[in-house]
Amino acid sequence: MTDKTVKKLQTMEELLTANAGKLVIPKKGDTISGVIVEKNKKSLIIDLGSKTEGIVAEKEFEFAVDFVKELKEGDEVKAIVISTDNDKGQVVLSLKGAASDAKWEYFEEAMEKDQEIKATGIEMNRGGLIILVNGIRAFVPSSQFSRKYMGKIQNLKGVDFPVKAIEVDREKNRLIFSERHVSEAKELAQKDLAVASVEEGKIYDGVVSGVMHFGLFVTVEVPVKDSEKKDSIGYVEGLIHISEISWEKVNHPKDYHKVGDRIKVKVLGIDEKTNKLNLSIKQLDADPWESIEERYGVGTTFTGEVTRVEAFGAFINVEKGVDALIHASKLEGHDLQVGEKVTVNVENVVPEQRRMSLSIIDTSTPIAYK
Repeated sequence: MTDKTVKKLQTMEELLTANAGKLVIPKKGDTISGVIVEKNKKSLIIDLGSKTEGIVAEKEFEFAVDFVKELKEGDEVKAIVISTDNDKGQVVLSLKGAASDAKWEYFEEAMEKDQEIKATGIEMNRGGLIILVNGIRAFVPSSQFSRKYMGKIQNLKGVDFPVKAIEVDREKNRLIFSERHVSEAKELAQKDLAVASVEEGKIYDGVVSGVMHFGLFVTVEVPVKDSEKKDSIGYVEGLIHISEISWEKVNHPKDYHKVGDRIKVKVLGIDEKTNKLNLSIKQLDADPWESIEERYGVGTTFTGEVTRVEAFGAFINVEKGVDALIHASKLEGHDLQVGEKVTVNVENVVPEQRRMSLSIIDTSTPIAYK
């Protein structure tokens, strides 16, 4: 041994520093490319070039196991540097980014090619069903289930079923799928024909597909001729706004219908941008104000229920869709409460303004003595 001693480089970091001018030195957080030189059940060995070796193992390997299954020796991959040195002098790598990119690319391709994918139901929420697809959590809105599942979506928890991607947005981290694009593919293919066949003002059958605070979503069944000129049904989505559910005041649409209910609807119009229908239930019946004067003319006496009490007076329900006002000036000596029955007299009716004025009849004194 000579007087000149050579210090043994103990770590990969020291080796990389000593050869800084010759080697590319990976740093923690760097994204680098390499070639797989060895693949086994618990790890991947990746040649990073410049005599540098990286490894994907343990938790990082487990996280990307589905992605790794598709890889083979000789494939080039991108990885993130977790550590520049382990106890064997290897650069520790993660494939999380590559695995995530691969999954997004998988979903993007599936949507582009209109492919079916297996999904597993996880849990319900207010808007639909959370699912697991290829190891990723995604969502199927209630409106994207076929008629056979309406009102029964909860039965899909823990069940495998086919879906198709209808929205894949990597930037917003949104994955939206549809079951009905699989089970009702033929009917949906006829959607354009169905939209073209819809007649404004006509009445159609439909199924409630969603209930929201602002209205009801409905899948409308439109009779059409298929490609073979046979009678068939096309399906078009539509919305019944809360104001079109009933002639009476609606507090919440859920008080009237639930998902899966079969109903009749009247088409008010078609949104040309979305091809969705504007629908109504209340217009299946005549506006009660149009003929209210025939049934409740001035001088008519009847008993109604107090529906609302305000500072300026109390509202009395005349019939479904018609409330009338007893002005505060005519309530002296009366402390009316919501739900109370009261006998009243019609003093004025203005159908065009949807207004009716009432006064209280004191029933405590026999009419003969008044």
